[in-house]
Amino acid sequence: MTIREFKMPDVGEGLTEAEILKWYVQPGDTVTDGQVVCEVETAKAAVELPIPFDGVVHALLFEEGTTVDVGQVIISVRTGADAGADGAAPVAEAPVAAAVATGSEAAAAAEPEPAARQPVLVGYGVSTASTKRRPRKAAEGVPARNGTAPAPAAPAAAPAVVAVAVAVPAQPTGERPLAKPPVRKLAKDLGIDLAAVVPTGQGGVVTREDVHAAAAAAITPQAVAPAPVAAPAAQAVAAPAVAVAVDPSARETRIPVKGVRKVTAQAMVGSAFTAPHVTEFITLDVTRTMKLVTELKADPDLAGLRINPLLLIAKAVLVAIRRNPDVNASWDEAAQEIVLKHYVNLGIAAATPRGLIVPNIKDAHAKTLPELSEALSSLVATARDGKTSPGDMQQGTITITNVGVFGVDTGTPIINPGESAILAVGAIKLQPWVHKGKVKARQVTTLALSFDHRLIDGELGSRFLADIAAVLEHPRRLITWS
Repeated sequence: MTIREFKMPDVGEGLTEAEILKWYVQPGDTVTDGQVVCEVETAKAAVELPIPFDGVVHALLFEEGTTVDVGQVIISVRTGADAGADGAAPVAEAPVAAAVATGSEAAAAAEPEPAARQPVLVGYGVSTASTKRRPRKAAEGVPARNGTAPAPAAPAAAPAVVAVAVAVPAQPTGERPLAKPPVRKLAKDLGIDLAAVVPTGQGGVVTREDVHAAAAAAITPQAVAPAPVAAPAAQAVAAPAVAVAVDPSARETRIPVKGVRKVTAQAMVGSAFTAPHVTEFITLDVTRTMKLVTELKADPDLAGLRINPLLLIAKAVLVAIRRNPDVNASWDEAAQEIVLKHYVNLGIAAATPRGLIVPNIKDAHAKTLPELSEALSSLVATARDGKTSPGDMQQGTITITNVGVFGVDTGTPIINPGESAILAVGAIKLQPWVHKGKVKARQVTTLALSFDHRLIDGELGSRFLADIAAVLEHPRRLITWS
């Protein structure tokens, strides 16, 4: 039998870490080459990881919610002809069993891990530290044990182990608090002393909820009674990519920034302070475009396709790029050169539960209207499911962000790093408008174009924005200008 290790792979260019979102297997499960064993979230997307060999799961080395560096072992698998013979062995090595191990095993399981040891979050493996933790007091009905007492036989069945572990009280004052590495990291990030946290986990283990409760108590200590019981269920505050438990009476809440939101923040700061932004606005009558959308929806040749204003706006942007090809470029800082792109990878900003991402439609300039519709629908559906791959978010050239879906008139968008411009589309509303010499109710919107002034000067940017507006005011130009 051989134990093989599967390390966190580099699932995207330039990524150094990923958060484990969900495990699809457990110790003792049989896995086959290519089987998806977990889902991880990188700074760019959620990705499913397949295992590259057959065997029986020996250990899951990190819990869900843990951020793991690329190259760290995340799962070990027994391989070989006799792998299945002891596939259930990890059950006896689980954290609960470690909590009630007897004699020298109990002392070893309770030892603090040395700094150089790889974190093992599910209790597998043997600690090599020499410092011994003081033996626990015995639970009611369980004889006290110490270093000199004879070690009784370890429990053979998992149910008995669980029953004893539940009765173990919290650690005595002065001991190193019991907590898993992710919880320790959370406490460190929030500035919480684990020794002062009241544990509610089995065996006196400090949980993430305990740390959050302590953080809330640190802000408003009068709101939390210092009793060794679990705090009342806290109100869940929904935030992209983060679920944070909050005391409703607290004046402040701290939300850890990681994953997509963290990288988005870093990228936007870098873009805002690297590329000189210029933003121009134009308000226009899109009544004819809205009428065309209605007609296309009724066209049997387009049956089954998603037809909406964003589709025609995307097509208008592509037509305007064809008329002003110099806007489709990037800045090479190292070479101090402008790189003209002869293809358009059209980015569409998408709000997802994990934060804002900008996947792009590769070679959008070469797609017909039906093909563009299919690509847009696929892009949006994949983004909402959190399945956008890192490759889908790389090498974009120009982006569209539709703030109008939120009822917003317009904004001053920040350029996606590495791109030349971003177009914000405002809400389309009925407004009074002078049409053929008379004031009428017309469908009106405002476009805002932010562009990199190193690549696009004021004249070129103005022509590009005016051409987009011209197409949307008179959509027949989708044909005459193509």
